[in-house]
Amino acid sequence: MESSSSSKTYIVEHLDPELGPWSTLEYAAIAHESAAAGSKFILSSVPESLKLPSTLQSLPSLHLDHRGVEEIYSNDKSRVCLLDPAAGEELSPHDVETFDVFLFGGILGDDPPRDRTSELRKKGFTGRRLGPVQMTTDTAVRVTRCVIHEQIPLDKIPYIDHPELVINKHESTQMPFRYIRDEKGKPVMPRGMMELIKKDSEKGFQDLL
Repeated sequence: MESSSSSKTYIVEHLDPELGPWSTLEYAAIAHESAAAGSKFILSSVPESLKLPSTLQSLPSLHLDHRGVEEIYSNDKSRVCLLDPAAGEELSPHDVETFDVFLFGGILGDDPPRDRTSELRKKGFTGRRLGPVQMTTDTAVRVTRCVIHEQIPLDKIPYIDHPELVINKHESTQMPFRYIRDEKGKPVMPRGMMELIKKDSEKGFQDLL
């Protein structure tokens, strides 16, 4: 099973004309973690006019494609799995044999959800859901990797929902998403995300996206 799970491709279809600091940190985390797992990460549908931050440009593990995923896989959509909150079937370890590519519509972490994935759903990709609670994009990729690479069923992954993050001794903020819980009981987040949240704690999440 390990051999069939090690060569998977993860694609985030970037559905915005801009790229904010929140997404930058998430994409960097996905690139690093995908490379460590021996899988490929593609950021697709990136406008020609969008200049990536230097932190992303310097990542050899991030593969940039200006084409949309529909064009990239125009010859065979059957091996592409769209991670879709509205799908009728949940992702399972058995899907390692069914799919080679796992597709995510950015930005998954909208609050409230704006169903950005609907734009990809219309293109005819087979969908799977990751459970009922909204996730950030990097968490969705991380959970998918747990199921596909590590063969852990969705309901066996340790989660923490809507964690409260301490900003300082007078202030905290509750995140409206589901995360994987680490061994210390903390949410797994991209490097630098806590600092970004603290820095922009006075802003709404929409300003960070």
